[in-house]
Amino acid sequence: MSSTELFDIYNASNIHIGVDSRENVHAKGLWHHTFHCWIVDRSSGEDRLLLQLRHPDKDTYPGLLDISCAGHLLAGETVEEGVRELAEELGIVAAFDELTYCGMVPQESIISSDLIDREFNHVFLYESSRPVDEYSFQKEEITGLFTVGCDEFRELVLGQTEECWVDGVVTDLQGEGLIRERRRIGLHQVTPNSEEYYKLLFDNLKAR
Repeated sequence: MSSTELFDIYNASNIHIGVDSRENVHAKGLWHHTFHCWIVDRSSGEDRLLLQLRHPDKDTYPGLLDISCAGHLLAGETVEEGVRELAEELGIVAAFDELTYCGMVPQESIISSDLIDREFNHVFLYESSRPVDEYSFQKEEITGLFTVGCDEFRELVLGQTEECWVDGVVTDLQGEGLIRERRRIGLHQVTPNSEEYYKLLFDNLKAR
C-alpha cells in the first residue's frame, strides 16, 4: 500500500482530530478506524471461519493467519464504505446490509518503536458457503485461505487449547495455482487480538 494514503485520526476518546498519512499514523501511534469482516460458513452443520494467510512481505504480522478480510478506512470514508474490502481482498461483491455488525473494539499493538498500531476496529460477520478455492483473493496481499471450526478456534485464541487444525489452499511458488493444505497451528501463528475483541466476535456468532 502507498504511504500517501490518508487516514482520519482520532484521540483515545474516539474524537476526530484531523487527517494524516498512513506512514505517520503508524509511526506516531495515532488512533484510526478499520473495517474487519469475519466470514462464517454454516453449510456443513459445523460453523467454520475463514482465515486469510498474510503475505510474507506485509509490514505487520507477515505470514500469519488473520481475519477473513480487514482494512483501514481512508480519510472521509464511512464504515459502510469499508465493505469494499470484501471485493478487493476476496472478490466478494456484497451489500452492506448483508453484513451483521458485531460492534467496535479499540485495540493497541506496539510492534516496534516506529510501528505502533492503534485502531478502532469495526467488526462484522458475513455468511458464505463458498469453497476456499473459489475465492478470487488478492495475491499481492494474501498467499492462502483456510477454514477452521469456530469452537476449535475459540478454544485456541482464548488459551483453552494449544493447537487446532485448519484446512485450505495456498498459492504455488509462481503465485498462480493453488495447493491444498492441512495444517496444525498454534496461537503464535495467528495475528493477535484482545480477549474483548474475541468475546465480541464469539458472542455474536453464538447469537446468530
